[in-house]
Amino acid sequence: MTDTDIRAHVERIGAEGFTIIEDAFDVAWADAIHDDLDRLERDLGIEPAGNSFEGAQTWRIYNLLAHGDLYQRIPTQEAVLRVVEGVLDAGCLISSLSSIAIGPGEIAQPIHADDQLIPIPKPHPPTVCNTMWAITDFTEANGATRLVPGSHLASDSPAYGAPQETIPAEMAKGSVLVWHGSLWHGGGANATNERRYGVAMNYCAGYIRQQENQQLGLSPDLVRTFPRRLQELVGYGTYNGLIGHINKKSPGALLGAADGRMVWDAAAPGVTQ
Repeated sequence: MTDTDIRAHVERIGAEGFTIIEDAFDVAWADAIHDDLDRLERDLGIEPAGNSFEGAQTWRIYNLLAHGDLYQRIPTQEAVLRVVEGVLDAGCLISSLSSIAIGPGEIAQPIHADDQLIPIPKPHPPTVCNTMWAITDFTEANGATRLVPGSHLASDSPAYGAPQETIPAEMAKGSVLVWHGSLWHGGGANATNERRYGVAMNYCAGYIRQQENQQLGLSPDLVRTFPRRLQELVGYGTYNGLIGHINKKSPGALLGAADGRMVWDAAAPGVTQ
């Protein structure tokens, strides 16, 4: 996308709380992910969690970065990441990467905000920016994500389980929904005979704790095989040259990456700002 396109998506998120990037990724990639999620579900013995939030007919697979290149390419997809960076900044982190397959007969998920467990007053600058990748078409009938436009500007989070006026984020396979972490939303009900497959690629500001513990969930040997930008996104870097350091060095040094400039370097005698 052009810089103008990126700005338009970021501005829409600021105004309405969400945007949809159409044709964001190749449908052949979507089909490969679909097939591999089915394989992982069998191999890992994945079953619905059965609670009111995760669902009784919804299959979720977490920590997808540990499962190969199909998923490791997702966080750095340029068009989507540029929009996310426009909402947060270039110091953002991967918060979590998981799949959500809503099965036939599933009821609507309670409306919620992804940042409502972060104890700071609302409204506030975005601390979370999340994305949903359409691995199959998203329709109102099959459980497209439900949204409350403009709710990211509310002074509170929704009451859990309370009914809300929502719209469906309908989009074709290969599209990506991007939203502000304060936006009220939830998975829809599936009234069809087929699953709705999506991948939740979630990001947070570099100064916010990640939802999934990337440093413990991914072995250093695996992370060494990642491109440098992906290493930074899972936490092997610092925010503003300070937050996340180890003995005044970037965690990337543990992987053999060039040590980034630290905040102390900028404050050294004789260094101009």
